[in-house]
Amino acid sequence: MHSLDFEEIVDRFYPMLYRFALSLARNEPDACDLTQQTFSAWATKGHLLRDASKVKSWLFTTLYREFLSIRRRDLRWPKQELSEVEHELPCAQPETVDPLESAQLMEALHSIEETFRAPLVLFYLKEHSYEEISHILDIPLGTVMSRLSRGKQKLQQILLNRWAETGSSPKIIPLRKETGDPAHG
Repeated sequence: MHSLDFEEIVDRFYPMLYRFALSLARNEPDACDLTQQTFSAWATKGHLLRDASKVKSWLFTTLYREFLSIRRRDLRWPKQELSEVEHELPCAQPETVDPLESAQLMEALHSIEETFRAPLVLFYLKEHSYEEISHILDIPLGTVMSRLSRGKQKLQQILLNRWAETGSSPKIIPLRKETGDPAHG
């Protein structure tokens, strides 16, 4: 293959990549997703491949790594039917959440230095793991844990100070523990 034309590559490798994905995922929807993700990666990073003869191995390696990544994520956060975990859900109905309190929380969060705000947002709002945050922010895992702990303390202190000033008694829903252990959160 002399050129690295995207359409040619898709036409040539899609069937075999899909079969490989199907053998890994064992279901058609996930196999389709894996194959599409692989070609998406090719569309954004394929130009970096210097040796056109290695396209096939690049695609298969990328697909396999994506499969492993999804598998690790599924092991870490297994998919469960809502009916199976309904007893673990908080009692509060969505309409009971006070929008002013969430606005106050977001305001307090924005007043924290970026160093602590970024890990808090990534962990609590975007639900990234410690490892993912470490990679995203390019900081050591221990630093992620430390910044989460210190950021949470800063956020709680800001909120307590604001609520003490106003004399209000907010309905506080605690942040989930960093461990992700349901017994502690």
